[in-house]
Amino acid sequence: MEEQVDRLVKQTWEKFQKTPKSARHLIAISGIPGSGKTTLAAACASALNTLHHRASPGTSAGGDDVAAFIPMDGYHLSRAQLSAMPDPATAHARRGAAFTFDGNSFLALVKKLREPLCPESVTLYAPSFDHAVKDPVEDDIPIGPHVRLIIFEGNYLSLGKEPWKEAAGLMDELWFVEVEEEVARRRLVARHVKAGIARDEEEARRRVDANDLVNGREIVGGRVEVSEVVVSREDEGWKPEAQGVREGQGLEGESQVVD
Repeated sequence: MEEQVDRLVKQTWEKFQKTPKSARHLIAISGIPGSGKTTLAAACASALNTLHHRASPGTSAGGDDVAAFIPMDGYHLSRAQLSAMPDPATAHARRGAAFTFDGNSFLALVKKLREPLCPESVTLYAPSFDHAVKDPVEDDIPIGPHVRLIIFEGNYLSLGKEPWKEAAGLMDELWFVEVEEEVARRRLVARHVKAGIARDEEEARRRVDANDLVNGREIVGGRVEVSEVVVSREDEGWKPEAQGVREGQGLEGESQVVD
């Protein structure tokens, strides 16, 4: 995977150099649960910020970063919203399916990020997800005007259904992380047991088969045309124990959050 990351970072940096100062470069990385897209997004954002700081002496890591990694998990509907649905039991059991996300709010953020930057531009905010309370936290991820390279990551970012389709059309690039279903199943089972989402591997397999892989088939079957297909390979950095930015965390009633 390292070779693929290096290639993607290099070509993204070259494209970013040609992006007008008044514009942002938006990338959306999608894939089925367990594909490794979170790891890819975080690695690329970190490497791009490293390139930026090398090219811009005097900038400091963190405060002057040019790239931001925005996970889609902040757009989960809250547990209260799921409980208010016509079939709350199914909504909670299927948390992680496309209908359990606030896609319209995600689209609204993407539209704001597409607006031209100017001296009057203000900091925008994306939601995060609090795993302790198992609900989103509004306006928790700041995106300042200096942040001009945005990498989104989420299951449905190349789905050909609205509002995801419209959001995908506003991206400069769509990447899809491809993985064999059995590899994803193995990763997810290990993750759910380690996170305490499932008591044992048998329960984890039931959760994976009843929700994660059902969602995964919709993601693959409904995918729009993408710019890049990245094959997820089983090297040291992409084994189950290395997957995820927040190791060992997940959603109650949902088989995965970080992929």
